[in-house]
Amino acid sequence: MKLKTKYTLFLVILHLTCLVMSYFIFKENKLIFLLTEVFILISIIISLSLYKQLIAPLTYLRQGISAIKDKDFNVKFLLTGKKEVDELVDVYNRMIDELRTERTKQQEQHFFLEKLVQTSPTGIIILDYDGQIKQINPKATEILADNPNLLENQLHGLKIGSSKILRANGLHTYKIQKSRFIDRGFERIFIMMEEVTAEIFAAEKGVYSKVIRMMAHEVNNTIGPVNSIINTALSQQNLWLKDDDFHLRNAMKVAVDRNQNLNVFMRNFADLVKLPEANRKRIDLVALLRSVSELMYYPANEKNIIIKTEVNDDSYFIFADAEQMEQALINIIKNAVEAIGETGTVKLSLDQSQRTLIVSDTGKGISPQDTEQLFSPFFSTKKDGQGIGLTLVREILLNHGFEFSLKTLKVNDTQFEIRLTPVL
Repeated sequence: MKLKTKYTLFLVILHLTCLVMSYFIFKENKLIFLLTEVFILISIIISLSLYKQLIAPLTYLRQGISAIKDKDFNVKFLLTGKKEVDELVDVYNRMIDELRTERTKQQEQHFFLEKLVQTSPTGIIILDYDGQIKQINPKATEILADNPNLLENQLHGLKIGSSKILRANGLHTYKIQKSRFIDRGFERIFIMMEEVTAEIFAAEKGVYSKVIRMMAHEVNNTIGPVNSIINTALSQQNLWLKDDDFHLRNAMKVAVDRNQNLNVFMRNFADLVKLPEANRKRIDLVALLRSVSELMYYPANEKNIIIKTEVNDDSYFIFADAEQMEQALINIIKNAVEAIGETGTVKLSLDQSQRTLIVSDTGKGISPQDTEQLFSPFFSTKKDGQGIGLTLVREILLNHGFEFSLKTLKVNDTQFEIRLTPVL
């Protein structure tokens, strides 16, 4: 039973009892009976007034609670002129002002954080209480779209607050960090994925540039005088009059040739370090592809490898350094030919609508353990490889701002894809 009903029932019973008792007590004295009835009437009026004053605060409380339940913090009450009720109204109004201010602040903070997460250049994945993905921002979606297996088995054993470096497709490098925050009293996990490819490449280039310059300096300082001494000795005919000196003379000639090869070897490394900025001009990529395929025809044909060029007859112009792009394409095709070994096909496909150039080969493909190291300096899967071919390609394409990837899609189908920027 509600308090309102109890109070009303109490007043009715009390005044009915008073009326009945006054009748039996004062029925002989009509004047006193009438005065008693007037007194009871006044009591009823006063009780109703007190009832309204006592029930009004409860009505305010009920309305206030209803507004709070509906999350409507704009409902406020006017002062009634009664001290007790006005004190209650004042407390409620101040409380609702604080709630509205706090709610507005939380909404602004939530909107700011949401905007920050959505526009962040760092990939962010927020997990729910069960460890499932609850929210993912556009950058994280982009990263996972290009590298769907990036997080697969990579977070196992990664402790909260720690991070690790992952390399995807041998090119892109990401820093994965696992952290936590408290949401409504419970712990939730979020993952940040930050691409650090440019920083890693810059650090790598800084290191191998110093090494190569030091090696080139020492090798050149040694090879020059040594070859000069050997050639001087070989030119002295009086030193080679005996037949027994034949093998020694041939050995010295071999030493000169070996020194020369070593000099060429170091010069290749030096060219990688000294790669200039791209001198970009408007060039026809179709003509460049045909020229490179003709250049590589004979080396490929010696191994029974066919080079197919699938391009339209229409010109396709890009903004690039012709010499550097030619060198990059030669290295890519050469790498594809060496991957095939004997008998196969290298195909050059240009999709002008998608702005992509794909060089595919029918070689054995790239093993999973080699994928992450493809574009690393000095890494090579070939027995006598120097590990600078793909590194040079990487530097040239990065110089041009072209995105690229190298991966094995299936057996006998490995593709080097370059995403181009055309000139209209």
